[in-house]
Amino acid sequence: MRETRVMTDGLRNAIERSGYYPGLIADAVSSALGSEAVTAFVVHHDAIFDPGMEVRRHMTVLALTPTRLVYSHTDEHPADDPDSRPRAETSTEAIRFSRVSSVSLTRVVPDPASYVPGVTMPSEVIMTIGWNVLSHVELEPAHCGDESCEADHGYIGTITADDLILRVSEAADGEDAVRQVLSFAAALSDATAAPR
Repeated sequence: MRETRVMTDGLRNAIERSGYYPGLIADAVSSALGSEAVTAFVVHHDAIFDPGMEVRRHMTVLALTPTRLVYSHTDEHPADDPDSRPRAETSTEAIRFSRVSSVSLTRVVPDPASYVPGVTMPSEVIMTIGWNVLSHVELEPAHCGDESCEADHGYIGTITADDLILRVSEAADGEDAVRQVLSFAAALSDATAAPR
């Protein structure tokens, strides 16, 4: 029990270190966790520039409990006018492990010929988690292969689970962030593989 308490404190500390509305985010995550202990977590803070050159910050918090994946996402919206303040929107979702349909991890290794298992760190990882709430549809016109054919062959496409995609890189987020996502993905894969 002591170890999970440390992990819960570690999650709280990681949220506070981000400096991004820590009270709001910690309260939202705590509410979603309920009385369950945290067994693994990832806190990812990033910023994007919109076309108007405004900075918009985002915070993603993922936490595992003994029974669920808790997902929290917070977006900052800039002030509408110079006299108003920015606002933030935070949402949480708690997903039973039995609902998680896929955990995908892409590793980017810059020099694969010198890769040493257990030693070489990927320079970037992309974790995708699906629980069949959102899907991404890509369509393109179908063709028969005859370049002179003008017939309408309809469309072909793919549907991909798109519930959560988290990308971290050593250059932008640091080696510890890459390690944390690798560790989290392994813990989630273990948790979802166990019979429930």
